[in-house]
Amino acid sequence: MFTRENVLQWLAAFRAAIAENRSYLTDLDSAIGDADHGVNMDRGFGAVVDKLPTVADKDIGSILKTVGMTLISTVGGAGGPLYGTIFMRMGAVTADKTELTAQELLAALTAGLEGVQQRGKAVPGEKTMVDALTPGIAAMRAEVEKGSSLCVSMQAAAAGAEAGMKATIPMLATKGRASYLGERSIGHQDPGATSSYLLLKTAADVCQTIG
Repeated sequence: MFTRENVLQWLAAFRAAIAENRSYLTDLDSAIGDADHGVNMDRGFGAVVDKLPTVADKDIGSILKTVGMTLISTVGGAGGPLYGTIFMRMGAVTADKTELTAQELLAALTAGLEGVQQRGKAVPGEKTMVDALTPGIAAMRAEVEKGSSLCVSMQAAAAGAEAGMKATIPMLATKGRASYLGERSIGHQDPGATSSYLLLKTAADVCQTIG
């Protein structure tokens, strides 16, 4: 089970990963975007961590919805609305829950991905965060359907997202700010796909701590 405490640990771990990779994400974004992804995500998740103590005793859905609303109100660029949508959608399908099975966590992540695709009108292959989330969640689903444990399923999600992230390097960007560069976008890793990989990687890392 992925408990409320695990969710809080995940959010804290993701915030730490964003802070650690702030300059890296900004460098990636400077090549094909507005050079603000690392800064914006760091500011947004700093605000999230500040807000978490006020909802730490609430159900998982309430926690995730609070994260989403905080990101939408504090993160500039495309990252805020998109990451806000992920957490708002996850919160909607985890309402009143204090622990999640592998199937329920998969359902929440799937809802988050669907929200991003609807909001950003993005599909795989366009060099966006969808290119990391889609294979990551597909890999998780394959493990869940086999009856694998939550931890094994999340490790598969992280591995799938990492492969998807790296696969954005040779892609031609056809969505968002990077699409303005045309063929010059080829050869650069997408910053949104990178932060999305970190999202699933930190969840998998927290899983390893569950007894």
